[in-house]
Amino acid sequence: MEAADEWLLQSLRLYRDLHTFELQAPTRLIEWAPGNRVCVAGYGQSHGNEILQLIPPPTLLTKETQGLCPERDFKVECGGFSERPVYSLKCVPDTSLLVTSGPPDNSLQVWQMSAEDSDVIKSVSTIATENDTGKSWAKIATISARAPWVLHGSRLDRVQITEVESRKNVYTTGIQASRGSEELSGLAFLDCNTLLLCCATGRLCLADIRQPQRLTEATAVPSAPCSEQWCMGSRHGAQGLETSSQPVARLSSRGLLILTDLRKTSEFLASVKTRVPSPGSGAEFLCVSWAPALEGYLAISGFDGTVHVYDTQSWDSSGREAEPVFIHKGHAFGGAGGSGDSPLVTVHTWHLQKPRTLLSAASDGSLHVWDWVQPCGKCG
Repeated sequence: MEAADEWLLQSLRLYRDLHTFELQAPTRLIEWAPGNRVCVAGYGQSHGNEILQLIPPPTLLTKETQGLCPERDFKVECGGFSERPVYSLKCVPDTSLLVTSGPPDNSLQVWQMSAEDSDVIKSVSTIATENDTGKSWAKIATISARAPWVLHGSRLDRVQITEVESRKNVYTTGIQASRGSEELSGLAFLDCNTLLLCCATGRLCLADIRQPQRLTEATAVPSAPCSEQWCMGSRHGAQGLETSSQPVARLSSRGLLILTDLRKTSEFLASVKTRVPSPGSGAEFLCVSWAPALEGYLAISGFDGTVHVYDTQSWDSSGREAEPVFIHKGHAFGGAGGSGDSPLVTVHTWHLQKPRTLLSAASDGSLHVWDWVQPCGKCG
């Protein structure tokens, strides 16, 4: 309690806004939906994992700050139940559909958001994929191109694009290179023709759907023990900005961060060691994300109960240790009833318009919204 009280006192000067909310079950995703809504979902192994669309607190919908307010001020707008754990969820642009994925296989579930007269998120179809061995699950990304598409796959040589509504296959990787069956940790659309694929080993590849056999690889990450895992975060530029001009961040379970400019993949844009604790038993919740409204800033989580924010603008490729500009410690002091281990941050995301506002969730079901105070003399 003393540590928690101290953190609450510090919060008065560290945060412009701080809101806390307790979910019925922990989530490993926070996805922005149309209308400034937020989607979360349970990832428990039992049946009945909730998928919820939440209306954020007023402080997220206005430009004015409203001070510290630890109230239950997220409102449930609609929801549904998934019979399987939900590990990933993406809204399908220009539709009222959601796509989810999770174990025990690579199939995708398609959901219909509620109509005006209903508060139910309904399951409408399943996109079946080739069964895979092991416990991998499909990573997903969506885009509204010639039609609403979903990019999905669990391994580098089994990536597909499927038209969501017709379930027609649009593209399948034709990778013949060695190590083509590596497990994926993430994927993304850069545009309607270009795909970004990241393996758990740190291997980063660019694919073009017009040339299925072609694969461009970025400079490999430093060799490390086989237990090391990697994830990626790609920055989505402003409307009209060339997506490929935005850097890609790769984060390892040892805390190494590598930035790559996709216009020059033969070298690192920057390489640093972050100030995170020694890795634990796994890297299940590793997360790195770029701020959409604050140039050069990114956040990382998944090592403990904190979220670290970094300013990358002065970074180089020397591999030096980087100092975070802010550390959100709120989840670390929110253990359920004060018993058991400290919660682990499962996911975080940035507000799309508010430069220094983030949302983060933890394994105890806590959901935080926070806007840190910019230190004097800093811009942004």
